[in-house]
Amino acid sequence: MPKIRKVILLIETSRGWSRGLLRGIAKYSRFHGPWGFYRISEFYWQPGHIRKKDELSILRSWNASGVITREMNFASELLTLGIPVIGTDADIPIPENLPYITSNYEKTGQMAAEYFLNKGFKNFAYCGFSDTTWSRERLNGFRQIIEAAGHTVQVYEKPMAKVQKLWKDESGLIANWLRSLPKPIGLMACSDDRSQHVLEASKIAGLHVPEEIAIIGTDNDELLCELSNPTLSSIAFNLEKAGYDTAKLLDQLMDGEPMAGQKIIVQPTTIVTRQSTDILAIEDAEVTAAVRYIREHAKETIQVHDVVGAISASRRSLEQRFRKILNRSILDEIKRIHIEQVAQMLIETNFSIKQISLSLGHRGTENISRYFRQFTGLSPSEFRKQYGEKK
Repeated sequence: MPKIRKVILLIETSRGWSRGLLRGIAKYSRFHGPWGFYRISEFYWQPGHIRKKDELSILRSWNASGVITREMNFASELLTLGIPVIGTDADIPIPENLPYITSNYEKTGQMAAEYFLNKGFKNFAYCGFSDTTWSRERLNGFRQIIEAAGHTVQVYEKPMAKVQKLWKDESGLIANWLRSLPKPIGLMACSDDRSQHVLEASKIAGLHVPEEIAIIGTDNDELLCELSNPTLSSIAFNLEKAGYDTAKLLDQLMDGEPMAGQKIIVQPTTIVTRQSTDILAIEDAEVTAAVRYIREHAKETIQVHDVVGAISASRRSLEQRFRKILNRSILDEIKRIHIEQVAQMLIETNFSIKQISLSLGHRGTENISRYFRQFTGLSPSEFRKQYGEKK
């Protein structure tokens, strides 16, 4: 019987981010283990709890082979166990040579910016935390794309520690800020929790979501997003793949590979549109109708003449207005939306490239592969390898 390795998991389970990582870790264990997992449930802790020496003694008594932790204020103590440790990036110094999980924060902000620009928004805002690196870097990515397009970003930030203590007071401040913004506006929140703050403040301010304020969060915590009213759009990440890769790295460390500051990078993959951004901020009614038609037929091989016919507009006029408002042709929009469907299927299914092509009405894979590389810079197989889940 193979020896079962013992792995300590100091990862809370109350948020979708952590649960996604844990699913990937569990999958790796099933395929390459089995491993035994040890946890001290955070259910019994008080907010702000800091582990004590007696808890370290408990962990030592388990004779584990490795640790994966999100509790970075405890990382130095964990290293005294003399076993491999993988942590996460945090706003505290990371111990030298500690492998850790991080995220492509700037790209996350860039995706949100491109999403709102593609919907035709001209006004933009960001709501985050001033004392967290990941929030500031998401803002940097968001601002980079928005300013490159000739617009500005209105920013609201408060320290997370103060928000946790004084949300009742802050809700009125956010409401006043939201009232002052130009409308309609596309607003990115640094997290799904923060997008909930904005949503509730919008109600206090008497503003309509998404008609006046379209809100997008990050992390795609499905329970949190679906509990909101209206439901909240959010950016999804390849968390299961990241969890799988983290477990793979830990396995290598437990086999003797030295800890040398290796990184597991969690990548944003898709934007899950829900009610909070289900709107197009395009004043031209015919362009709006055309874009909606393209989205509704994203899984079909429609042509420009199909779009023009459905809108009953002059092709030349519609084409000119597309270029003026969206800075692209009707055909470019058809391809862009189509590629979004391909990317989603590459991430969420086990379908081969050929199966995906057939399901979207293509006879072969050559054209769709060429368009995909043109829009993403990657072939479909490269995209799946980088962003898809481990199957």
